Formats: sequence, structure tokens, C-alpha cells
Amino acid sequence: MEKLDITVCPLCGKTHFSKMMTCKDHYATKEDFELYKCDDCGFRFTQRFPVENEIGRYYATSDYISHSDTRKGLMNKVYHYVRSVMLEKKKEIVCRCAGKQRGRLLDIGTGTGYFINRMHQDKWDVEAVEKNEDARNFALTHFGLKVCGDEALSEWKDSSFDVITLWHVMEHLQSINEVWQTFGRLLKDDGTLIIAVPNCSSADADFYKSFWAAYDVPRHLWHFSSETMKGLAQKHGFELKEILPMPFDAFYVSMLSEKYLGHHNTFLRGVWRGLLCWLQARNDKQKSSSLIYILKKNEEK
Repeated sequence: MEKLDITVCPLCGKTHFSKMMTCKDHYATKEDFELYKCDDCGFRFTQRFPVENEIGRYYATSDYISHSDTRKGLMNKVYHYVRSVMLEKKKEIVCRCAGKQRGRLLDIGTGTGYFINRMHQDKWDVEAVEKNEDARNFALTHFGLKVCGDEALSEWKDSSFDVITLWHVMEHLQSINEVWQTFGRLLKDDGTLIIAVPNCSSADADFYKSFWAAYDVPRHLWHFSSETMKGLAQKHGFELKEILPMPFDAFYVSMLSEKYLGHHNTFLRGVWRGLLCWLQARNDKQKSSSLIYILKKNEEK
């Protein structure tokens, strides 16, 4: 299998790296992967991850919920309930941060299409991209919404969208700097970019270390803190306007992390640890399991 060695930091361009830890792919293959950190800017990444045309098999499991929509097991039932709550929250965030109740929205990595369906119900003009064919078919069958493959990103005209959203997608995208350039091209000058990603500086990441489920190697290639996300934004002509916590993620991630540790009573243990982490994040949102970044184009660029 062909794997990619990171020799230059995607954020700062330097070449001084240190190994942080070894993590296991608990979802698909049980392989070990190494996490590295840039010594100059602190950006974390999965080293020697499978190249684009090889990584598909690491998603090929019925348990990968964003593609399969499985309801099997208590944790996935919890996921579905929380998602229904968060769909309303996401809609509110989009409307408030974009400053409009209608507009043209692009969702990248839309999965099975629940979010775009919610926005479509509120009369937003939605477009979406998803690499997984089964997930695209689910969106078409269940919601009547056509979802494009990622080749569509090069086909839309400049300044096509009022809002671009990525909900737990940025960490999966191999060509990270090219993707940011695409944001700049497709987004209107007064448009809004909304990115949600796991927070590798969170309370639950600090507690679970290599068993933190949101490292999710090798599907998660990049591991963001607020500082590294801010650095990427500045590099590509965006200004970070606001950071919002995702309060429920600590519970779900903790449940999965307890499962990976091989503990019994993973649901209760995960709820307890998630509650402790959630309390820490209430006092310091930088400790939230996942963070939502609200970005605008830099007016001086």
C-alpha cells in the first residue's frame, strides 16, 4: 500500500517534526499509525497515511456512521438523537453568522445529507459534495437531494456561495492547502466559512491520549487546535471571527474512547467522563471536544 510521508509542514512550511504517540485504527483494520507534531508551529498530523486512492478501504465498514447512517448499538442511537438537536443548532449558527435567512450554501463532505436537507427545508439553495457513493445515494433516496462528487468543486464559478460549511470534514481532506484556496475562490467576498473539527487540545484528548477516539487514524489526517486553525486561516486570507464549542461531542467521543480502552459499561463511563470534560469546557471553551470556527475573507487581502 502506498502511504504519504509528510516532509514539509502544511501550515508553516518547516521540516522539524517530533513523534507524539502511536494510535490504532479501531474502526476498520486495527493497524497502528503514528502522530507527529511540527516543532515550529505545533501542527499535528498522522504520518504515513494512505494516499487518496488507497484510503477508501478504511471507510469500508457498516459502523462508519456518517456514511452508513447505522442505528446499530446504543452509542449510534445516541448519535442520531444528538444529531437531530444539532441540526437545529447548525441552522441557527449559519443564519446568525451569515446575517441572512436565505442564501446559497455549499456543504463539503455532506455524508448522508441530513444537514443540507434541514437547510433546504428552510428554503436555502443548497449544493453538496460527498466522495462516498453510498452516502450520496442515501441523500438522493431519502431526501431527493442530488449530491455531487468532489470533482464538482472545480466546476462551480468563482464567488458562487454565501456560505460554505464543513462539519467534521476538514480533518479528512488530504490536499489541505488546495482546499483552502478553493474556499477563497468559491466564497463571495462577504461570505461566511464555517468549519467544525475535533479539538486536539480538548479536555478529553488530554485525558484519553492515544485512545482518544477523535484521532480516528488514518481517516483523520490532520489534528487541529484553535491556534493551528487560526494559522491556516491567516495563511489563506481568512480572518477568524468566532469560535463556538460543540458541547455534546465530549460525551460521544468519551463513549467511543472507553470502548477502545476495552472497558465495561462504556456508555455510563463515557457519560461520566464526558460530563467532567463538558464542565471543564464550560469554563474554557478551548477545552471543548470539538470547535466550530466562523471565518470571513480578510478585507485587506
